[in-house]
Amino acid sequence: MKTGYWFIGLLIYSLSLQAQSTKEKIRMAALQFMNDPQMKHGIAGIEVVNSITGEKIFELNAETGLAPASCQKTITAATILDLLGSSYRYQTGIAVSGAIKNGILEGDILINGSADPSMGSWRYDSTKENRQLEKIRQLLLDAGIRKIKGKIFSVQGEWEKETLPGGWIWDDIGNYYGAGIASLNWHENQYDLKLRSGKQTGDPVSIVSMQPKPFGIELESRLFSAAKGSGDNAYIYLPPNAEKGYVQGTIPVEEDAFTISGSFPDPAKQFLLTVKEYLSQNGIMSEGIGVINERPSASQVLGTIFSPGLDSLNHWFLRKSINLYGEAFLKTIGKEQTGSGSTDSGLAVVKRFWQERGIERSALHMIDGSGLSPQNRVTADALVQVLQYARTRPWFSTYYEALPVFNNMKLKSGTVGGAKSFAGYNTAKDGTSYTVAIIVNNYNGPATEIVKKMYKLLDELK
Repeated sequence: MKTGYWFIGLLIYSLSLQAQSTKEKIRMAALQFMNDPQMKHGIAGIEVVNSITGEKIFELNAETGLAPASCQKTITAATILDLLGSSYRYQTGIAVSGAIKNGILEGDILINGSADPSMGSWRYDSTKENRQLEKIRQLLLDAGIRKIKGKIFSVQGEWEKETLPGGWIWDDIGNYYGAGIASLNWHENQYDLKLRSGKQTGDPVSIVSMQPKPFGIELESRLFSAAKGSGDNAYIYLPPNAEKGYVQGTIPVEEDAFTISGSFPDPAKQFLLTVKEYLSQNGIMSEGIGVINERPSASQVLGTIFSPGLDSLNHWFLRKSINLYGEAFLKTIGKEQTGSGSTDSGLAVVKRFWQERGIERSALHMIDGSGLSPQNRVTADALVQVLQYARTRPWFSTYYEALPVFNNMKLKSGTVGGAKSFAGYNTAKDGTSYTVAIIVNNYNGPATEIVKKMYKLLDELK
């Protein structure tokens, strides 16, 4: 009996020493990190807890609000999964107004959007462009419609007209990662721009094609050819609702089909014109497009297009860090909880939700749902609390699976000008599970070098 007590005591003492050793290792690694020349004028917020017990293993500036970049997506994802459930689906309604006589609709097609970010996306079988366009055509044929004496309308409803949140910068909004969200969206609101460079540095770069082609858009190339291996340094400048823009920067010499991706300046218009063109090519003519605020009460619903489940959408949101999905999720949270599909209403719900779960509002100074705005300020402690809460929820397995792998750990990463972050989970060789968040702002030098040093610190959790 005494031998048994001795063994248990030794085990507890050994585990205590091990935990103490981990704490000391992280403390020393953090000290080394903060003393690195790259951090001379920088700041880091770090928090590590034992995932099972909640014990704080280490913290440094954990209550300081910092720009979290895309690690903010972990907050948006956890909020929408908890409020709406992993099986939630966006619904896009197809309706008509007016009478149908001899195959002619003497009225309009009405498309009631839900801010579904997956319409026309290539990521899912059910959302691919031709499949969804054909479904719309088939709904019309099933209703006996062969021609439309009217227009194709988007129903704005309770969705705000602004597609972009405040705080996004000029260098981002014309490019694919700066795509805005509307009540109707298409092809993740992005297109590919193919470019051809010259044979020598300094030669002008020409635009070869745009696919899918943005309707009514003219882009001027102000690009030049740069040295081989110089990479993609081209940026598209095209504001919301604009018809003219330009591309500036450089791409390497001797490229015949160098591809960058841009964002549609008017997503709903792109969707409506795409539908109109497809129907016309298949013999169903209409008279134009437009936007109305509400669907007439006398209209007839023909059918509904459903998105994949929220768990599937969240997989790509976290795995590929799609900013568009974050802004869609935020507006959806607002629409479902308050009736107003706006960024502001969504932010209000998110802050209230987490305040009720112990996170102060001032710890979540969020401007958007994706983390793209450099004005976002979130604490490392808030990120850890969100991640810890997620562990207790029925949807956690899909949330965890969606996180990418960095440094052989399940971590969401974040990158925006002067900011780098990681937040997620790791299980050490001894079986101890950790939840961690590290946010670095205003570091000096290349991001690749600061990431190596962040990995070295995180290695102490292995």
